Amino acid sequence: MVEHTIHSLGFYLPEIVMVLTLCVIIVADLFIKNRNQLSGIVLLGGLLIAGFMLFLQPAGSESVFYDMVASDPFALYFKAIILLAAFFVVLFSLNSRELQGYLSRIGEYYMLIAGMVFGMLMMVGSANLLMMFLALEITSISSYVLTGFTKRSGRSSEASLKYIIYGAVSSGIMLYGLTLLIGITAATDIYTINAALAQGIDQVLLLNLSILLIIVGFGFKIAVVPFHFWAPDVYEGASFPVVSLLAVASKIAAFGMLIRFFGVSFIDSAGLSADGSWSIINGLHWDLLLGVMAALAMILGNLTALRQDNIKRMLAYSSIAHAGYLLMGVVLLTGEGIATVMMYLFIYLFMNLGAFYVAMLFYNETGVDSIEGYKGFGIRAPLAGVALTIFLVSLTGLPPTAGFIAKLYIFGAAISAGWIWLVAIAGITTVISLFYYIRVVRNMFFYEPKPDQKPIHLNSFTKVVIYTLLIPTLFLGIYFSPLLEAVRDSVSLIGF
Repeated sequence: MVEHTIHSLGFYLPEIVMVLTLCVIIVADLFIKNRNQLSGIVLLGGLLIAGFMLFLQPAGSESVFYDMVASDPFALYFKAIILLAAFFVVLFSLNSRELQGYLSRIGEYYMLIAGMVFGMLMMVGSANLLMMFLALEITSISSYVLTGFTKRSGRSSEASLKYIIYGAVSSGIMLYGLTLLIGITAATDIYTINAALAQGIDQVLLLNLSILLIIVGFGFKIAVVPFHFWAPDVYEGASFPVVSLLAVASKIAAFGMLIRFFGVSFIDSAGLSADGSWSIINGLHWDLLLGVMAALAMILGNLTALRQDNIKRMLAYSSIAHAGYLLMGVVLLTGEGIATVMMYLFIYLFMNLGAFYVAMLFYNETGVDSIEGYKGFGIRAPLAGVALTIFLVSLTGLPPTAGFIAKLYIFGAAISAGWIWLVAIAGITTVISLFYYIRVVRNMFFYEPKPDQKPIHLNSFTKVVIYTLLIPTLFLGIYFSPLLEAVRDSVSLIGF
């Protein structure tokens, strides 16, 4: 037992590093005063070390900690992009004026981010229902507190309260579904559940009810219709760095856990199905249900975004729509479908974080987060305006940006699997999204600044961050073959 545990620790190095980083931040915050950026620098160092440890892990696929955790290229891929997203969010935090009024508690802020990153790393590697729920709650609790961190803002407190209430309800529903599934299959790890379902289950009604309840929990985490109600208010009330973390890193972790859970538990153990059918579940057409949810997310997200004037709320509904596009790949449950989701998430990281970062820069300078307030912004800050334009064009899915490649491949996988109606809805809603994205661009460049509005000068740190997000958004729209090969290799070793 001791030997197995020691052996397993070698596959859990990034998580161990994040726990140690969290502890160092707590101690540093207690004993070192008047070092406002120290905690952020410690967290940046911890994320870099965790990323380095990720590449030191043994290659191949292996279940460790007595099948509680899966260590495979699929998990490593998701952990890598979670750490990358968290690294950018910490950089955002170091440059955020929303957090300047809370420097006396800034150590708590970075400690919560470290805890949330730890939870997300656990989510994408968990292969046991109890571990999955524990990881989900660690991530959720940290995100609840982070949402309300800027507590002197009424919107922040309201957002945190709504997030907690919605989150508690969805967690309770999901836990009940997990309980039913454990009772039906007499197992907690997803590999044994797969074997039990393959042998046949008598309680088909309870099985389908448990899956439905579990989908509620996952639907809340990825903010897909009809479990999206929390997202606009939470995005509007939280600070820009926290919103970036929720919109990107949290969504990446949720999709990673969702794919592993359904891909391993309910697909034939020989591997992912060739046609995308959920091969060992009888009863409801789960792929059709998820397809309808994806379609509703794309329709409602894009149509509602048209009416928004607050940039955070607009990007919130945009995020809901993108959850629908991503869910198309999960509907298929084929190797190619899941590979396109993984590719989409990597590209989504750069273009969405980029949009939030430029919006944060403008808020830093003006304190305005309304789209109408963006009039003349592109003339006052040309680099930031052009960068935001490119990020929004990429989110729309137009060439030659990486967003075009992401949508092209996920649409192509859906067409190959016969989901023509879903792709048609995705195409129409993509055209709709162009209108609200271009509205921001129009305000930035087609209106002159007011006489009292001076040019905005960006410092070197800000320019480096913008270029670091902008270059991949453009480069991956032209040369994406290595990324495509990497995600396909990761799917082929998903952990069966």
